[in-house]
Order: sequence, then C-alpha cells, then structure tokens
Amino acid sequence: DENWYFYVTDRKKDMFISGGENIYPVEIESALYKHPAVHMCAVIGVSDERWGQVGLACVVLRPDTSTTEDELLAFLYDNLARYKVPKSIKFMDALPLSSMGKILKRELREQMMVTSNSNQ
Repeated sequence: DENWYFYVTDRKKDMFISGGENIYPVEIESALYKHPAVHMCAVIGVSDERWGQVGLACVVLRPDTSTTEDELLAFLYDNLARYKVPKSIKFMDALPLSSMGKILKRELREQMMVTSNSNQ
C-alpha cells in the first residue's frame, strides 16, 4: 500500500490441514508425476464438512494416454500414506499457468470454488 506494507493474498505456505494432519501438496504431486499418464498436476485443499479440508488433485494427462480416477487413487495409495491421498481427482484439459509456466494454484482454487458453488 502507500505505506509500503505488503499483504499476503495467497497461502504463505502451500499446505492444508485435513483431520488435524498437515498435508503438503508437493509430496502428492511428486507421487502423481511418477504415473506414466500424468503430464501436469496440482493438488489443492478444498473444504470438507467432516475433515475441514481434503485434497483435490487436478490432472492433465499426456497425449494418447488414459487412466481413471480409481486407477490414479490406487496408484497413490501404493505410494503415499493413506491420509495424504486426495479425496478426488479432476481431469482437466489444461491448468492455469503464469507467463513463466508456473501453475497458478490460486486461480485453480478460485475455479474449483466457482464449480462447487454452482453444483450446490
């Protein structure tokens, strides 16, 4: 602002809390990138009545590949602690990117909030 104060408008740390456990999306994303069908992915925390927040994995598949939500979740159960596995996976054509190619999780969270509000 005019007094040279900075305000954090996004998460200071990329983490969410699910059922009292700290979940770091980068760990889930690293596991997802090991799957041969995953081209790009981002994991965000979304509101959940029971757990406070749960993981939502947004995934872009490699061209000419296919997989299902159940297959990816099974893959994650084999590679992560059970409480770290996202509740759901959303397949997307593309993820929002900055001009530098960084995934814009803030925009992704906003998109998912709009989607969940329109479904209610």
